[in-house]
Amino acid sequence: MSFKKNNMTKSDLVSEIADKTGIPKIDVLLTIETLVKELKVAMIGGESVFLRGFGTFYPRKRAAKVGRDIKRNVAVVIPEQYLPDFRPAKEFLSDVKTKCKKAKG
Repeated sequence: MSFKKNNMTKSDLVSEIADKTGIPKIDVLLTIETLVKELKVAMIGGESVFLRGFGTFYPRKRAAKVGRDIKRNVAVVIPEQYLPDFRPAKEFLSDVKTKCKKAKG
């Protein structure tokens, strides 16, 4: 009985790319790790990263707000912060909407 996972891991991605391109797995792994590192560096520096046909990674500012500590029933100020965000490209978003095979379970 074959069991298919619902999530692809970095290892799975490396194997798929290596199998389809013939590039050694270690080179694919180094490339993916470098891509992720450079995405982080750019976003920490306040830059967005645009990958044509895929989407844009960018830092999004979340404004300060007042929250509540429910254990002590007091108001708590949550400071502004930046969070990583992703905006998919139109064609990528359209493909996912129309072609995605949802896991049944």
